[in-house]
Amino acid sequence: MYKNQVLAIILGGGQGTRLYPLTENRSKPAVPIAGKYRLVDIPISNCINSDITRMFVLTQFNSASLNRHIKNTYHFSFFSSAFVDVLAAEQTIENKNWFQGTADAVRQSMRHCLRHDFEYALILSGDQLYQMDYNEMITAHIENEAEITVGTIPVTRKEAPAFGIMKTDAAGAITTFVEKPPLDQLAGLNSEVSPEMQAEGRNFLASMGIYVFNREVLVKLMADEHTVDFGKEIIPQSISGYRVFSHPYEGYWTDIGTVASFFEANIDLTREKPKFNFHLRNQPIYSRARMLPTSKVFATEMNGAVISDGCIIHAKSLTRSMIGIRSFIGRGAVLENTLMMGSDFYEDVDALDQQNAIPMGVGEGSVIRNAILDRNVRIGKNVRIEGGGHLEDREEEAYVIKDGLVVVRYKAVIPDHTVIR
Repeated sequence: MYKNQVLAIILGGGQGTRLYPLTENRSKPAVPIAGKYRLVDIPISNCINSDITRMFVLTQFNSASLNRHIKNTYHFSFFSSAFVDVLAAEQTIENKNWFQGTADAVRQSMRHCLRHDFEYALILSGDQLYQMDYNEMITAHIENEAEITVGTIPVTRKEAPAFGIMKTDAAGAITTFVEKPPLDQLAGLNSEVSPEMQAEGRNFLASMGIYVFNREVLVKLMADEHTVDFGKEIIPQSISGYRVFSHPYEGYWTDIGTVASFFEANIDLTREKPKFNFHLRNQPIYSRARMLPTSKVFATEMNGAVISDGCIIHAKSLTRSMIGIRSFIGRGAVLENTLMMGSDFYEDVDALDQQNAIPMGVGEGSVIRNAILDRNVRIGKNVRIEGGGHLEDREEEAYVIKDGLVVVRYKAVIPDHTVIR
């Protein structure tokens, strides 16, 4: 609809400390989700489904795996203007600094963006889970004669202090922006929302970190090198000088900001009717096409299990668990409330047996509850890992306990008979 008028700019995120140790070796958008995808696949797929096919992904921290995933995944026709290109942080003669914030990342990348013709810049986060038709937001932006439009989601009073909260007038123009207001300062910040949102007590409009800018406005705002962040500086400072509008979104949306929120988003996908639907015919989520065999399951009781391609499973039971690509689970193993990210390759199990080594996957008789197993982990036989609220946060060489979850690190080895609980 607006294919030739819009350029999408997807922010690759910073250090992602709240998602550590999942971000120890990769950026937030590169974190695997739902067994076979990466977080960055979500905004890219939303763009493709909205027929927005010119995208830049701005990267800086731990970006190698993200760059590799994008290079191996998104290919368009040679006869098309479509592209998904990585713009890595770079030092130039004029600028020796790395990205200092979301706005600064766009500012430093503007010389590449402005080589393309576009009327509107669509700025997105690379680490959120939602399905949106961006055409609706751009249409509203044009109809409102807006210069900046902010994607917003109605939230409750309890949730409001975690977000940037905007108050709008009857036309939807943003009149006030307060970054993470405490509960005692929420009076008067509620906005007009739909009857459905009112019934749920969601009367406050929170920023989703999704923006539409008119080209000339973005260029002008990026000229001020003292502003480095959209949410904290650009948007609040623009309200008085520009036509800034809210575009409310009432579907499912979550910011994958913490280990707990990441885990909950994945485990919710094991429900019969999850909040995020990967099965929508007209809104598919795209990812890297792998030539993997179908999975094999032997004598396993399953209830709420999502199993990705190429797995070999002999487990006793799988309950509310997400099993990633190429996963191996041994006989008698029990997984409950577990996210297993899988493996990057197959290995010669016979050779490992001769070496008496622990293979990738979960060994025979092991019990795993309330845990995240990162890629390429090796869990030995008869291991017990039982996360829960009784555990205090701590960091070990092979695993980290965070928010009651046991997160086994990338490539970590857990020896036979180990107990973590």
